[in-house]
Amino acid sequence: MVEKAVTRKRTRATHVGVSDKLSVKVYKAMKRDIIRGVHPAGEALTEKELARKYKASRTPVREGALRLQEDRLLRIVPHRGYFVSQITLQELTDIYEYRAAVECAAAELAARRATDPELLQQLLELAETSYRTDSIESYMQFIEADTAFHVGIARLSRNQMLIRAVNEARCQMERIMYAAIDIHYFGEVPTREHRAIMKAIVEHNPDEARRRMYDHIIQSKGKVLRLTVSSAVGS
Repeated sequence: MVEKAVTRKRTRATHVGVSDKLSVKVYKAMKRDIIRGVHPAGEALTEKELARKYKASRTPVREGALRLQEDRLLRIVPHRGYFVSQITLQELTDIYEYRAAVECAAAELAARRATDPELLQQLLELAETSYRTDSIESYMQFIEADTAFHVGIARLSRNQMLIRAVNEARCQMERIMYAAIDIHYFGEVPTREHRAIMKAIVEHNPDEARRRMYDHIIQSKGKVLRLTVSSAVGS
């Protein structure tokens, strides 16, 4: 009897483990597709459709949707389903204010605490990343490198809460950057700004690192808001 009980317990544990892994897999796939615009802003989604698309039962889909709602990428409306979150002008402003708060702090701490030569070298290389305006694939690779650059600076700060905050901000930024592809806008390559941030960090100049990061974020905000307003007028 003891052996049977142990076997049942192990079976349940294995089942829970597999379920958890599937839930995470579905969550990551849904998150990727929302960020990349496969599911555009405002689109209505149902558990049945999502379960079919991601080859899972409804439970992992439901668990993934709850996490995506926490990420502010999805809205769950009782008895109606799921809706991909919109990005309004106010939300754009909120995103950039949030970025300015957390990423400037991360840059300042990175300049004070940066001691990882391997990570510093990676960031110096990422700062040089560019893209071709005639290549969507090139731009998508740049988006990945841009996220790695900003998250890497947070990692240099050695503050786990800042790392999580910058990761959260990048989810929203990637959505904005992928959305720009649809209107064939790629913007200017921020290589010079990235170099200036890294120069301040390498020289252990926290005030300059904070200022350079702030200028970088504010310039990005201005470009995106101008683009958003002109697109709205054009439509």
